[in-house]
Amino acid sequence: MRNIERTPLPENVSALLDDAAERHRDRPFLVFFDDGDTLTYADAARLVRDLAGALAAVGVRAGTHVAVMLPTTRHWPVTWLALARLGAVTVPINYNYTPRELAWMLEDSEASHLVIHRDYVEVLESIEGGAPLARGNVVVAGGATAYPHHLERMMDAGHRAPVVAVERDALMNIQYTSGTTGLPKGAMLTHRYWLTFGRNGAAQFQDRLERILISQPYYYVDGQWLTLVTLYQGATAYVARRMSSSRFLDWLRTWRISYCNFPEVVAKQPESPDDRMDHLVALSCYSHRKENYAMYERRFGAPARQGFSMTELGCAIYVPMEAHAMTGTGTVGVPVAFREAMVADAGGARVKPGEYGELCVRGPGIFQGYYRKPEASAAAFRGGWFRTGDVACEDETGWFFYLGRMKEMVRRSGENVSAVEVEGVLRGVDDVLEAAVVPVPDELRGEEVKAYLKLGPGAAPDDALLSRVFEHCAKNLARFKIPRYVEFVEEFPRTPSLKIKKSALLSAKEDLRAGSFDREDGRSR
Repeated sequence: MRNIERTPLPENVSALLDDAAERHRDRPFLVFFDDGDTLTYADAARLVRDLAGALAAVGVRAGTHVAVMLPTTRHWPVTWLALARLGAVTVPINYNYTPRELAWMLEDSEASHLVIHRDYVEVLESIEGGAPLARGNVVVAGGATAYPHHLERMMDAGHRAPVVAVERDALMNIQYTSGTTGLPKGAMLTHRYWLTFGRNGAAQFQDRLERILISQPYYYVDGQWLTLVTLYQGATAYVARRMSSSRFLDWLRTWRISYCNFPEVVAKQPESPDDRMDHLVALSCYSHRKENYAMYERRFGAPARQGFSMTELGCAIYVPMEAHAMTGTGTVGVPVAFREAMVADAGGARVKPGEYGELCVRGPGIFQGYYRKPEASAAAFRGGWFRTGDVACEDETGWFFYLGRMKEMVRRSGENVSAVEVEGVLRGVDDVLEAAVVPVPDELRGEEVKAYLKLGPGAAPDDALLSRVFEHCAKNLARFKIPRYVEFVEEFPRTPSLKIKKSALLSAKEDLRAGSFDREDGRSR
């Protein structure tokens, strides 16, 4: 990985696209298989140039902030790349947002333009006090509306794109973080950030990827990152309109996928004789139970690799493809190219190997801070190191191990309980699809451990299941880590990146014990 630091990055993301289009003109680049829509490299480059010219004609310039509220179709990546060509700044918007949330995002990001699908125009027009943007600054996809600018028409208008000298350190995205503990913050991401992120991804898998699956929404970083990895590899990305755990394995087989971000819930499906796929090169499995990795490799026939990424950093730590001895150890790996990592104590000093502290990362191309939040930006750094807010340790040989968010630790009777660890054990119960662990205030012990559980289809939240949950925990966790309280949920509140939003769980009721089964009392509260 370190060798790639000596190879110059492309001048900007547009240069990366142009070079890939020149080398792979007629090769499929993006396949939106739910829509039967395929873009070759040449198609994408042409559409990006045409749309850049059309957007310039309606007032988009270098530095213009443009919100993008589109579903996962060709419109999203073409718009993103066209804005990058102009040196404009994309503000990705979750298409599930309400009028209040959309209004807040437009105001906080200072977006002057909006590209939106017609299905979401009602959300825009339902903003209290009226839509905050001039109608001439709104571009609508999905067919004609009363708005004057239509995206499809602009993509085919043949406008000549202006030549803009976009530097690597020019801002490309204001990418809002997941906001698991409060309102999202807009991370300022540059062309250098994306070029570094994409190059590390391509190098990590040793330039062996031919077909990449994108099943995450484009408003989150994964879809954008994987599009750039596809460009670096000269590969083909197969893009799902939305995630489906029940169809996921069929996607891998049908499209002969080389690489994907693999959801842990998919492995809950019964094993099949055709699970092993010789076309798979690698699976990325973030924060899965460590005992699953060897099972994935046996079942699916490809290395299953862990890592550590954040919106602010891109990929920071990874397990190399060749590190077979580390499978199932629980390590998140070693630093990728362009990144350094250390574990620090409360004062910012590096701790000894094996000791836990805060994971800190630095290197070129990380985010430039949080938009319009100078105090939060300053607090995020110490001595040039970005403070991740995550608990980790580094062993004597340089491998890093992740324990969880500092704010998600449960402190019970002087013991630190890792929510990540307990959640991983809970997901090992057959009928448990997802788990979220939070602290509950307790007069005697300071905090107690509570688990929210989402069950699989047909599973009943009865006494028998509770017994299995507690028996499984007793076999795999120290007694003080076993949840005292358990509550079943039909669905979890989600962040824009579809992570469980624990802040919503913590604020949902005044007494977090209410509605839970109390293991010590043996009754429901």
